[in-house]
Amino acid sequence: MRINERVQKALEEGRPVVALESTIISHGMPYPRNVETALRVEQEILKAEVVPATIGIIEGEIVVGMSEEEIEQFGKRKGIEKVSYRDLPIVTAMKKWGATTVSATMVVAEKAGIEVFVTGGIGGVHRGAEHTFDISRDLKELGERNVSVVCAGAKAILDVPKTLEVLETEGVSVLSYKSPGFANFYCYDSGLRVDHVFNDPKEAALIIKKKRNLGLKGGVLISNPPPEECALEHDYIDSIIDQALEEADKAGVSGKDSTPFLLARVAELTKGKSLDTNIELVLNNVRLGAKIAKELTAL
Repeated sequence: MRINERVQKALEEGRPVVALESTIISHGMPYPRNVETALRVEQEILKAEVVPATIGIIEGEIVVGMSEEEIEQFGKRKGIEKVSYRDLPIVTAMKKWGATTVSATMVVAEKAGIEVFVTGGIGGVHRGAEHTFDISRDLKELGERNVSVVCAGAKAILDVPKTLEVLETEGVSVLSYKSPGFANFYCYDSGLRVDHVFNDPKEAALIIKKKRNLGLKGGVLISNPPPEECALEHDYIDSIIDQALEEADKAGVSGKDSTPFLLARVAELTKGKSLDTNIELVLNNVRLGAKIAKELTAL
């Protein structure tokens, strides 16, 4: 594992660091918006006087804190593996390029000593999972890794009520920033309640610190709704997701290919509206994540 010198120095000096995934670059958005967004995200974190650490795998080497040049390569390069927990030993042993999902990023962040990780939306229980058993490894890692995740809820293509049930089973505390409901990715509120609502990033940091002090393993999931001005209406996005799911089923798309296919198809059907919302919610999440990381460091 290669840790960027800037990231390593910040960790040694006890300064705040925020981990970022790389799947959003290689599988979440088209080029060049993927690279533009990744670099904007890093700049937002730096503006908050926090160090960004984008995590990916380059020729089998796990990199914590990719350079601008490496992010550009990730955005352009074809055939980069989508890496979950199970894929880490394969991709590293075969010296491949790999983009880390939430689960793989949590594993690496914990090993590097980074507490706060920011993403767009987590994986979860897929619709129809009672028949397919398609449940993201993200939920298992949230229950086992000492990494706190800031997100805009679970990806909208998922079964959110079932996802929250699994998080409860895994013992993951679910917090929400200034909203009583769990964020619904493209939409502001899923209507589903969380364990605690906080209005000050310091409060979230205190809860994370107490969990660590108590010796309780696993993460804290922090739900941050997208900005209201760019959030999409439930009925509008649900009808489009239903169409995308039907197309995926007809095309035989399944497993790790499902999420990239569905997100790309939703972006096409919304004529780019979903992509715009996705970018804004990620930027919104990193602003909150940076504040929490700073408060946690101060504590």
